[in-house]
Amino acid sequence: MGKCYDDKKRQINTDDPCNPPQCSPENLAEKTPQNGPLAWFGKMIQNCYEYASEAKARGKRIVGIMCEYTPRELIMAADAVPVCLCGGSAEMIPVAEEHLPANLCPLIKSTYGYHIQKANPFLEMVDLIVAETTCDGKKKMYELMGRIRPIYVLELPQKPTDSDAMVHWVSELRKLKTKLENHFGVDVTDEKIKQAIRIMNRERMLRRELAELMKSDVPPLTGRQLLEFKSIISGISADLEQYAEGIKLFKSKKLDSQKNSGVRVLMTGVPMVHGAERVLDIVESHGGLVVCADNCTGLKPILEDVDESAVDPMLALAERYLRLPCAVMTKNDRRLELLCELAAEYRPQCIIELIWQTCTTYDVESYLIKQLAGKELGIPYLRIETDYSPSDSARIALRVEALFETVRQRAGDTN
Repeated sequence: MGKCYDDKKRQINTDDPCNPPQCSPENLAEKTPQNGPLAWFGKMIQNCYEYASEAKARGKRIVGIMCEYTPRELIMAADAVPVCLCGGSAEMIPVAEEHLPANLCPLIKSTYGYHIQKANPFLEMVDLIVAETTCDGKKKMYELMGRIRPIYVLELPQKPTDSDAMVHWVSELRKLKTKLENHFGVDVTDEKIKQAIRIMNRERMLRRELAELMKSDVPPLTGRQLLEFKSIISGISADLEQYAEGIKLFKSKKLDSQKNSGVRVLMTGVPMVHGAERVLDIVESHGGLVVCADNCTGLKPILEDVDESAVDPMLALAERYLRLPCAVMTKNDRRLELLCELAAEYRPQCIIELIWQTCTTYDVESYLIKQLAGKELGIPYLRIETDYSPSDSARIALRVEALFETVRQRAGDTN
């Protein structure tokens, strides 16, 4: 079974599964030049491994995170390195199903499979894992993983607009702060938190500026390229420099009206974690251009900053993170509001919603998103439910092509 870490050679294996072949390998060379920002982020796993290993050797602690609701700023203020542990490999799923039900989200199973196989070097070096009570599948998986790994669970309020939701969430974050201090023997001061907030705000700002390039009538990069501009470790100074270089590169790029001119797509739904980008690849290799993705690997976690001027940085963190419009929240009106805002700014011609199989929260919300697309935005909508297996790629491609044909016919009728 493939692993992303070669124990014998003590190096990352970039072949499989952490960096699997893409659906359109013939286009990969064009998308990833020999040097520059895209080449840098094309080696993201290797870069992060080297960064984490060096940090660990210097005495820094490594903290795994499972969701965007965990404030990375608190971990950084504890002089630790936050690493996202979400699994994107189909190869890790069979072994996970020996413990977990087969009809469970592939992201959960893949993450747990890495745990069972000890195949994720980042998971093997963590000193603590911070998890959140988001979906039921994740919560119960944490219980199994926690039998042999150190896990701290944040209780996330499910009704964010309730009067006591913020009080509870602030209390949970303060307990996490205490846990980090006691577990690592450090003092997490307000000034350290504020310094981490400034770093994370800069990272969010740079990533937003990159994403905003897609608002152009002829975007200078593809949605797949934009998705490459992310890291499983936040706050790496070299990454921040490459974000800035990417902005300069693509802003100065001479635009070709015949290139990146496919059907403008807004993708919504579940995150497309590293290694699980197959549907986006299908969309863009069959005539689409993903100009906007509101999911957790897209715009959702970077649209809002933390108030740097707040007197109480803990309260500022709580306010910002509780506003994340995940489908685990009820009611999740903020997601509908956000989609309307993004549709106005990025001008998509259709919406494609990606749902991992048995992801109940996003699956139920898909009814509302379909209504929003048709009645409020007046654009076609396509719901794609799949897992990490490529077995349904041809069927997905046919459905995507039919959607784009509908879009083109509608555009022709209005001309």
